[in-house]
Amino acid sequence: MSDTRRYIEDLRLAHVLADQVDALTMDRFGAQDLQVESKPDLTPVTDADRAAEDLIRSQLSHVRSRDAVVGEERGSSGHSARRWIIDPIDGTKNFVRGVPVWATLIALVEDDRVVMGLASAPALKRRWWAAADQGAWTGTSLMRAKKISVSKVDSIEDASLSYSSLDGWLHHDRGGQFLQLQSSFWRTRAYGDFWSYMLVAEGAVDAACEPELNVWDMAACCAIVTEAGGSFTSLTGEDGPWGDNACASNGLIHKEILTQLDWPDSTSD
Repeated sequence: MSDTRRYIEDLRLAHVLADQVDALTMDRFGAQDLQVESKPDLTPVTDADRAAEDLIRSQLSHVRSRDAVVGEERGSSGHSARRWIIDPIDGTKNFVRGVPVWATLIALVEDDRVVMGLASAPALKRRWWAAADQGAWTGTSLMRAKKISVSKVDSIEDASLSYSSLDGWLHHDRGGQFLQLQSSFWRTRAYGDFWSYMLVAEGAVDAACEPELNVWDMAACCAIVTEAGGSFTSLTGEDGPWGDNACASNGLIHKEILTQLDWPDSTSD
C-alpha cells in the first residue's frame, strides 16, 4: 500500500475515533458531576479528558497495535516510527467553564513528519482535518467536506493575529515585543488554543502564535495549517511542532513575525 493511501486510511480511522470521543465529551460537557482536578503544572484535568484519551488508546491498541502513542494525560507508550499524538480535550479550561471552544486533537507522525491531523470541536459542530499531500478540509464527514486554504494577505499592516493570552509572553520576558507585534497588525483577537490555528488554516485569520505549548497541542494543528498552504514553526523558525512554542501563518508574513518577536534560541550559547 502506498504511503498516500495508507495515510488516507489512517485519516478515516481518526474520524471514527473522533466520532466516538465526541459522543463521550459532549455527554460530559456541562455535566453537574464533572470531576475536575489540578495537575502538577496547575492546569486542570477532568474525568472527560482521561476517559477520552483512554478510549482512543484502547481503539488504537486493537487496530494499530504496532504504533506508538503519545498523549497529554497518559504519556508515551510503544516504540515505533509511527506515533499517534493525542490531546483528548484541547481547551480544558473552556470545557470546565462551559465555553464551547475546545477540541479533540488527533495526529499521526511518521519518522518525525506529521502526516495526518484532525481537530474535532463538537460543541461548535465543527471538524477540520488533513493528510499528507491531500490538502486541508473542514466539514461534518469525509463525504461532506470543503477544502480550505490560508489567506493571501502579504502585509502585517493588513493582517489579523490571534493568540491565547499575554501571560506566557510576560513570563518569557517578551511582553514588550509581543505588544509591539500586536500594534503592527490591523486586528488582533485572543481566540486561543486550537481555534486560532484552524482560523489560520481557513484564511479567516492570517497568523497565530503562542509562547508555551506541548507537542500534543500542536501536531494536529501543524498538519492542518501546512496542508492548507501555511507555515507552522517554532518561534525560532524550526519547522513542525517540535519546539516549545508555535507560530502559524499564511507564510507570507511569517518571517516578519519571527523577526519582531526575536525569540531567543535555546540552543545557542
